[in-house]
Amino acid sequence: MESTNHTAVSEFLLLRLTEDPALQPLIFSHFMFMYLVTILGNLLIILAVSNDFHLHSPMYFFLCRLSFNDICLSTSIIPKMLVHIQFQDQSITYSGCLTQRGLVIVFDYLENCLLAVMAYDCYLDVGYPLRYTVIMNPCLCALLVMVSLSINIVVGLLHNEMVLRLSFTALEIPNFFCEFTQFIKLTCSDALFVNILVYISSSMFGGVSISGIIFSYVHIVSSVLRMPSSEGTHKTFSICGSHLSVFSLFYGTGFGVYIVSSVTDSPRQTVVDLVMYSVVLRCLSHLSTA
Repeated sequence: MESTNHTAVSEFLLLRLTEDPALQPLIFSHFMFMYLVTILGNLLIILAVSNDFHLHSPMYFFLCRLSFNDICLSTSIIPKMLVHIQFQDQSITYSGCLTQRGLVIVFDYLENCLLAVMAYDCYLDVGYPLRYTVIMNPCLCALLVMVSLSINIVVGLLHNEMVLRLSFTALEIPNFFCEFTQFIKLTCSDALFVNILVYISSSMFGGVSISGIIFSYVHIVSSVLRMPSSEGTHKTFSICGSHLSVFSLFYGTGFGVYIVSSVTDSPRQTVVDLVMYSVVLRCLSHLSTA
């Protein structure tokens, strides 16, 4: 079926983080600092792993991909927001909004997949130490990343294809980026099918990822309890500690943002919550893995 773009607008207006001009330089400096820390911190992780032969293992392979994904996700949101703050221009084109949405979907879902793969890697390392290097060979590691990325690209394109079939008349998006739930509220078309599609895909990716992580850690804990020495327990936590901290930050903060946003009617409060999740979390995630 041929796609038709029914949109009646060419650009949207994003919400300002503050209406006080005196706070604009402070907000700009804050987010510029957080963005640079996120980029430089993750680049240092990638460079350290690449230059140290002893770190050329599946765990650090996935950690590098997670760091690179954090860079991509932050870059798809923060630079545009900094431009808006600096030049006091909150407009974003329709095509720019779709592109930003698609990139956020791809990299956000990919992070879920990478966390699940890292949990599976920890499970194999702890549960099957003698066969670990045979199972998690470089080809399988690369294949897991490529399959995850390909699936997420298809999902992102499918989401945008569904949005292209909707009509938009409202201009103001009550958020600092083109976040889906706020963006889709602007349509004057029946968005029931699009909402169902998005909720199904979100539930599938989130549910499968979380289930995989829980499954892996249940078996990891079971293996730890069977270990006769404390040395083995210490080794296990040294292997899986960084992943567990990232998992707690990612899903714990995301769940908190969802709960707070669902009980508040303030668009600005929702924006603040999403800022904490989309920006600050990226900075904390690389610090926890470093």
